[in-house]
Amino acid sequence: MDLGIKGKIALVLSAGGGLGRAIAVAIAREGAAVALTDIDEGSLGITAAEIKNAGGHVFSYPVDLADLAALDDLADRVTREFGGVDILVNISGGPPPTSAIDVPADSWIKYFESMVLSMIHITDLVLPNMRAKRWGRVITSASSGVVTPIPNLCISNSLRSALAGWSKTLAREVAPEGITVNVVLPGRVATRRTQQLDEARAKRENKSVEEIVRASVASIPMQRYGDPEEYASVVAFLASQNASYITGTMVRVDGGMIPSV
Repeated sequence: MDLGIKGKIALVLSAGGGLGRAIAVAIAREGAAVALTDIDEGSLGITAAEIKNAGGHVFSYPVDLADLAALDDLADRVTREFGGVDILVNISGGPPPTSAIDVPADSWIKYFESMVLSMIHITDLVLPNMRAKRWGRVITSASSGVVTPIPNLCISNSLRSALAGWSKTLAREVAPEGITVNVVLPGRVATRRTQQLDEARAKRENKSVEEIVRASVASIPMQRYGDPEEYASVVAFLASQNASYITGTMVRVDGGMIPSV
């Protein structure tokens, strides 16, 4: 299927690995030029090389998402290199596991800046180009915890839910200008982040990682973790011309794991 985004300009955050890397590769495969950013310059280079070796047009620039001035510079550099952004994929790393009790205030501030404020700020920077063209895609990768809060992931559940509310509000405001805004919710996808959470849970519950994985798989109707490429294909579709009438929604890519309707 031709997704109709050949020649479009995409900016993918946190593209150094996991879901971000898979998304960047999937969008580049459709002929879009892709700008990448991540705090880890080495990992970012691996993603850029993969796209370049496949014949894609790529630009990478390491950025700490909590640094708003660096995001300003990123937007300027992408504009100089490619032109304005048509497709923005907001994705960030996750915070450490925490309960809802006695989380230090500075932890809330730190992760609000890197996980929420950064997404809102970079979106504000690229929206003028989308509005001028009357075409754009803003896709935010969140978490299944937005729908069903995950035990011991209080910061993630709370902050990613804030992004869901912001996205829905933004979607209504820019829909008349041909811009769609959607949220994608991963379930248990096989990434380094998922592995780290499994390891932390195993330690907390005094179990082996294998036991934790078996229990997680048992809770998924498809009886396996997802592949990053499966998740990325959904994001690429939402970035496409074909998805022009999908906005203001949350799409679950979870193998049926989320129990609610």
